[in-house]
Amino acid sequence: MSRTEPAATPLGDAFHVYDTTLRDGAQREGISYSVADKLAVARHLDALGVGYVEGGWPGALPKDTEFFARAAAGELDLRHAALVAFGATRRPGTAAATDPQVRALLDSHAPVVTLVAKSDRRHVERALRTDTGENCAMVADTVAFLVGEGRRVFVDAEHFFDGYAFDPDTALRVLEAAVGAGADVAVLCDTNGGMLPMGIMQVVTEVAARTGFRLGIHCQDDTGCAVANSVAAVQAGATHVQCTANGYGERAGNADLFAVVGNLVTKLGMPVLPDGALAEMTHTSHALAEIANIAPDAHQAYVGMSAFAHKAGLHASAIKVDPELYNHLDPVVVGNGQRILVTEMAGRASVELKSTELGIDLAGHPDAVSSVVATVKEREAQGWSFEAADASLELLMRAARGDADEAPFRLESYRVITERRADGAVVAEATVKVVVDGERLIATSEGNGPVNALDAALRRALAPSCPWLADVDLTDYKVRILTRGTGAVTRVLVETTDHAGTWTTVGVHGNVVEASWLALVDALAYAALRGRVPVTAG
Repeated sequence: MSRTEPAATPLGDAFHVYDTTLRDGAQREGISYSVADKLAVARHLDALGVGYVEGGWPGALPKDTEFFARAAAGELDLRHAALVAFGATRRPGTAAATDPQVRALLDSHAPVVTLVAKSDRRHVERALRTDTGENCAMVADTVAFLVGEGRRVFVDAEHFFDGYAFDPDTALRVLEAAVGAGADVAVLCDTNGGMLPMGIMQVVTEVAARTGFRLGIHCQDDTGCAVANSVAAVQAGATHVQCTANGYGERAGNADLFAVVGNLVTKLGMPVLPDGALAEMTHTSHALAEIANIAPDAHQAYVGMSAFAHKAGLHASAIKVDPELYNHLDPVVVGNGQRILVTEMAGRASVELKSTELGIDLAGHPDAVSSVVATVKEREAQGWSFEAADASLELLMRAARGDADEAPFRLESYRVITERRADGAVVAEATVKVVVDGERLIATSEGNGPVNALDAALRRALAPSCPWLADVDLTDYKVRILTRGTGAVTRVLVETTDHAGTWTTVGVHGNVVEASWLALVDALAYAALRGRVPVTAG
């Protein structure tokens, strides 16, 4: 808790990776961290090797005040990062030592404090309702007081780029007041997110030349350029970069920590994380998405599930020769993995690579490869989608290779009746007739809908001979209408788990019940397969 510099990072204090997920990132619509969540996020960021973790605004928000209190009491043992408290300068016409917000920063016991200061004269005059002289005094007094109390201080120059364009002298006076009073870093903030990379580079270069100060960068993503702007600022001389995990933040968000760090390390050769930490980026990204209760962005640079996924047959043909031909780096470097998507665009190379990925390896079975390619193209033309249903694809590949029928039963028939009763209750009843190990079985069950009733009846029929079914649960069910009208063709995706793994299967038909049945059958066939051979789908 007392450390003011990052530990165990190759560049030490010469370069700062500063994370503000718990303050700026928490301003994203839909995110509401509990104190326990905030502690968990801080631990993940520290484990990754981030140099500074900004915990929030003590004194302004009760949860943030509690977070710092619990951290100071020993609930947060940071190995790499220094903890940062965020707050404002003293108010106009007051003393820093008696300002309640400034006192709250001290009471947080955070060893580092980041102060936000207005650097656009329009904001000073219209929002603070004071003049540049008093604004600079507010900055200098607060910085000097906190430094005198043993805190390391960074200053976020809010709206700096807009202010510098409007009145550069006033913007620079704010930086001079901060650094002159003892601030270690003057952080240039693109608060409105309206800058582009060349503009960022030009301003950072000019400010560095005019002041000689240590500069930082904080970019919002309103132009979609926050990552590029941050990297451009570093290339122009900034040695402190502020980001948020997964780009969380207000409006369009902030610079994504993982994309910025990925670029700095792999493209600029800057070892800004501890040795070996880069390979933890994908895991950390997904863990923080889980805490935020936000689905991970599959297309996120470096750490997204689709970041190294290849769909086109042309790509797969080249990757089969050399993966580097269509990957900008080895996915393993950032803890990710390459994926081959088998769709109607796939060719033989795609199928062979995907079979290897799934642990089947069809490379020595040319007829099976041809069969899979033809079947996938035919079915995808009818609306099937195998790129989201690896389990169904694996079953298809095994069947093409000539493996024995993996389904634990053979269907004779099923029937589903839906009844709306006088009291308004709607109940579905399903009957299935199946053959298991040569024995004909009939089972009936009710459910709240036809799919639920079918699933229940099938389980009842199979339970005596398939005890593993007790561990198999349907966790998600998605229906997509592929054509218009009440007679539309539908695609059903079923996600299933046995609590050791999760897999997805697909079914397509003009009748939604039959589409669901096809997906359910594949789900159970795959569950049975998992108990007999090593499988990797899901």
